[in-house]
Amino acid sequence: MNFDLEQFDAVLLLASAVVLVSILAVRMSVRAGLPSLLVYLLLGVLLGESGAGIGFENADLAHALGFGALVVILSEGGLTTNWKEIRPAMRTGGLLATLGVAVGVSLMAVLAHVVLGFDWQTAVIIAAVTAPTDAAAVFSVLRRLPLPRRLTGALEAESGLNDAPTVLLVTLASQGDLLDSGVPELAARIVMELGGGVLVGAVGGFGGAWLLRRAALPSSGLYPLAVLSLCVLSYAGAAALHTSGFAAVYTAALILGNSELPHRAATRSFAEGLGWLSQIGLFVMLGLLLSPGRIDGASVLQAVVAGGLLTLVVRPVSVALSTVWQRLSLVDMAFLSWAGLRGAVPIVLSTIPLSEGVPGATRIFDVVFVLVVIDTIITGPTLPWVARRLGLTEAGEMLDLDIESAPMERLGADLLQIRITRRSRMHGVEVGELRLPQGASVALIVREGQTLVPVGSTVLLRGDDLLVVTPRTIKDETEQRLRAVSLRGRLAHWLE
Repeated sequence: MNFDLEQFDAVLLLASAVVLVSILAVRMSVRAGLPSLLVYLLLGVLLGESGAGIGFENADLAHALGFGALVVILSEGGLTTNWKEIRPAMRTGGLLATLGVAVGVSLMAVLAHVVLGFDWQTAVIIAAVTAPTDAAAVFSVLRRLPLPRRLTGALEAESGLNDAPTVLLVTLASQGDLLDSGVPELAARIVMELGGGVLVGAVGGFGGAWLLRRAALPSSGLYPLAVLSLCVLSYAGAAALHTSGFAAVYTAALILGNSELPHRAATRSFAEGLGWLSQIGLFVMLGLLLSPGRIDGASVLQAVVAGGLLTLVVRPVSVALSTVWQRLSLVDMAFLSWAGLRGAVPIVLSTIPLSEGVPGATRIFDVVFVLVVIDTIITGPTLPWVARRLGLTEAGEMLDLDIESAPMERLGADLLQIRITRRSRMHGVEVGELRLPQGASVALIVREGQTLVPVGSTVLLRGDDLLVVTPRTIKDETEQRLRAVSLRGRLAHWLE
């Protein structure tokens, strides 16, 4: 097949238009409380054979590109995760990603066989495909909610680690080897792959951090590229050693993102941009792969029933059994059960049986596609409401304070830009009453287009933009104090 310059120009025109529309649609999806994947999937469907007429049926290519996009998304998730906040929840997240997956796949397979009437191979594939939570969906939705870190940390760790065992389960089920494997043998293989991947990722992360701290690169723009290359190298190295590449890339990214590296803030910004680009490309591609004409009433009914069983039965049981040793409260367990966000990962995993030529693989893909869309429409927008009903966050708490950070590398400090929103209780508080950590200070206030240098008695008002300078060593403490005052007012220290 020949591919000339004119065709290349046409591809660039279409691709850039799709990316631009997708970026502009992010704001709309954020306001609606929906993961942006719905907009991107719809774009892919509209561009596909039933819309603009672009045909795409290459399951092998979709499988490969999907895995490549997940590598970048997991890299972005690890690089932007604060280890200090996630560390206390790693045990819970690890149990959900291993024991929780085992319980969920087993129970869902039985229900899919008994209730939906699927044969055992198809039932196991659907169970394994729908088991993992999606990192992109979890990061995009939960990081906008002021929830306890014991919950968001557990869900982030679960979404970063549960891809590894489920990829193995789906592959073995698609090849017909899963039902022939004994439970001890399968468990040992999963532990070896997951443990090996974490080990490879740790070597790549610590080794890469050591190298970058000593490498004087000629341009600051090379550091983000080097960090992302180390993450991808960890994935590829783990895969070459027949261990879990997904566990390796998330581990390496988590270590690199929390290491004191040159231009760390620029690296995170670069990773976030590339992560968004990967999500856009991934979801649009998966939308192209769908043929809406294939979806009939039976597929929709099976997706609705399977989604209901997954959300109302399978997920709560797997959370309860995998966290029984954690002594979590019923409230925490209820939220963890409802926040099992599905997204691109189940759809990507459903391309594995397509590429393996499994009988009924097209039906599996269609059912999983519809299930993910329905689950996203129901779960994403309701998470803030569920959190408030469970008493995990207060009404109006979501938009209490807007904080953006810019690094001052040479000074080893950060410049925080804070917007006092309408709901913030920082309104009426004097600058001196903020009681910021020693070394941090409010350097400038911008009010209605006018700038003023504050003193201790300067009263803060809604709509003010503050510039706060803080040494990097106390940046987290400074942000925590600002958020505490914004939520509870000048008496935050005593109310806590």
